[in-house]
Amino acid sequence: MKKLLVIHTGGTISMSQDASNKVVTNDDNPISKHQDIIGQYAQVEETHLFNVPSPHMTIEKVTQLQHKIIQCVEISEYDGYVITHGTDTLEETAFLLDLLLEIEEPVVITGAMRSSNEIGSDGLYNFISAIRVASSNDASGKGVMVVFNDEIHTARNVTKTHTSNINTFQSPNHGPLGVLTKDRVQFHHHPYRQSSFKMINHQLYVPLIKSYMGMGSDLLEFYANQGVDGIVVEALGQGNLPTTCLHGLKQILDNDIPIVLVSRSFNGIVSPVYAYEGGGADLFEKGVIFSNGLNGPKARLKLLVGLSQNMNHQKLKNYFEE
Repeated sequence: MKKLLVIHTGGTISMSQDASNKVVTNDDNPISKHQDIIGQYAQVEETHLFNVPSPHMTIEKVTQLQHKIIQCVEISEYDGYVITHGTDTLEETAFLLDLLLEIEEPVVITGAMRSSNEIGSDGLYNFISAIRVASSNDASGKGVMVVFNDEIHTARNVTKTHTSNINTFQSPNHGPLGVLTKDRVQFHHHPYRQSSFKMINHQLYVPLIKSYMGMGSDLLEFYANQGVDGIVVEALGQGNLPTTCLHGLKQILDNDIPIVLVSRSFNGIVSPVYAYEGGGADLFEKGVIFSNGLNGPKARLKLLVGLSQNMNHQKLKNYFEE
């Protein structure tokens, strides 16, 4: 039987619904009360690193998770790791850990869309599913994974797609990495592993902007004058911007501040295709970096990691194209 470390961080999976139908935090995590069921699948040790809703998660807290896992890996104490987490920022924690960890042991993150005492609560089921995946011999070397609703997703591709549906976590461009049945953990393919670095500078400032029709230059000009370390823009379509914001974009570039472009669209990736003013080809020639299929929040984290390694423009470009 595999030996796993479960790291609890809070979130809906650890919460309960009160008499007024509000979801509130608990001092004691209800998911830990099911040792008779948990013990059927693995030898589990639990630690409660935080007890926070996921909007309260920070990069500093994620690096505490990273350091905890690395410490355990160095002494070869566990065969795998399961993290329980709130769903709002779960994909960001998963992706940042994937950028900061280079280990063979499986790391699986899960949570719940319904709190512990609600009808149809999905927390215990997802938790057992995560333990099953982390215990699987086939889970090694696949990076950080997210397990929800009988599906296994890569940290790179997964995103929350619905505010309340239990099937919220999907990988729009690629589909799930694998699935769980009643008696099997089955992987469809092996994910491409990203470059990993152990350090991120918490002090770097990288904002995220969403584009829109008629977008002005005011916000970009503001950030150019603030001396930000980098900026991520969720562009239109395949990577295009309105001409009305190009003056601000030029100020950012003139200040040697890297700009990473992603799409605000749900599916697809950005490409330097359109050659009109403000089109992707025009932006690419100006020096904007195009991301390879990441959404805005994940591209921001990747830019933070790249800047923390003191990457120049060309190295950042290569890093985002991998």
